[in-house]
Amino acid sequence: MGYLRHLECTHCHAQHSPDALHNLCPRCGKVLFPRYDLERVRAEVSRDEFARREPTMWRYREVMPINDPANIVTLGEGMTPLLPLKEVGRRLGLRRVHVKEEGLNPTGSFKARGLSAAVSKAKELGVRAASMPSAGNAGSAAAAYCARAGIELYLVMPADVPHVNQVECDICGAHTFLIRGLINDAGRSLRARGREQGWFDMSTLKEPYRVEGKKTMGYELAEQFGWSLPDVIIYPTGGGTGIVGMWKAFEELEALGWIGSHRPRMVIVQAAGCAPMVRAHREGREHAEPWQDARTVAAGLRVPEAIGDYLILQAVRESGGTSYAVTDDEILADMRELAGAEGLFACPEGAATYGALKALVRDRLVAADERVVLFNTGAGMKYVDLVRPTLPTFEPAHPPEALRA
Repeated sequence: MGYLRHLECTHCHAQHSPDALHNLCPRCGKVLFPRYDLERVRAEVSRDEFARREPTMWRYREVMPINDPANIVTLGEGMTPLLPLKEVGRRLGLRRVHVKEEGLNPTGSFKARGLSAAVSKAKELGVRAASMPSAGNAGSAAAAYCARAGIELYLVMPADVPHVNQVECDICGAHTFLIRGLINDAGRSLRARGREQGWFDMSTLKEPYRVEGKKTMGYELAEQFGWSLPDVIIYPTGGGTGIVGMWKAFEELEALGWIGSHRPRMVIVQAAGCAPMVRAHREGREHAEPWQDARTVAAGLRVPEAIGDYLILQAVRESGGTSYAVTDDEILADMRELAGAEGLFACPEGAATYGALKALVRDRLVAADERVVLFNTGAGMKYVDLVRPTLPTFEPAHPPEALRA
């Protein structure tokens, strides 16, 4: 038997059984969080034990929602490297800049964490068919993990998502459809048919368990920093499950006695062409108004409306953090700069965090000796269509001057 006690509404605090399928809170329609018997975990598990366990996110299984380990659906996700960015730090006058390289997860993005957890719990609760909209990488991860679990999956994605995502979903056997619209349109197109057919909705924060996979990024950061936390986390924010999950992780870690009360300043970054959370934060609001005519090259940031908006804004506000929006031109330039400076081929969402770091330095909101972590949430190799190389071509008999002996 696991340590999961109940599901708790993040708004009205009503409690619900974790042994039944749930999406949003039946009472108020807000996001549900799994809650654990942390006192028992604290008494029975030492943080030192994790170093002897498998290098995946399931090393933290006592604070994960699966009761029977046989139901865990894994492809080896988690325990991604925390890499120093020495040249970036030198250029910006910062001594301790790191990147959490989530592009090395299975299916090439941090979405693998959330879908591993969600699909595992769906399997445990007997789900046979599921559905979700996706901006790209979540669909790829869902297709892979549902295939591994034997769960039938129905996906709708915007027609202009990266070709790689379309291939990944198709090759894993998901029923995949493309819509000439945004992720919100994709979600609406699934809703009625999903209810009619009994497909379990795995949309971002509309079920309680994807956030549990994402929170393991927070556990890993603490472990990789010797059971302490950085001073600043810069996170690319679309649906927001990552930042919400990490904020939950830090609360649990302190309750377990594994870290102290220090919290990082949480900095969210969005694209200038779709920045509802940045606008809401800057205006001091608790909820974000939907963004009209959302446009950006960063598919994962093209989320006009996030159901967990109040949780994202709460994490930024409680941490003393801030928010930035960066342009597509900045994102594309920073993809090149990161690759040239550090050998890191970041996804556009990850490159956006570099733009936000530059803004923090410009605004004097980060000190030279503070520990800063950027999150690269996906592999840049998935976005090669955004990079237009202009490579010189020559005949063997006529090498260019740079190659002449």
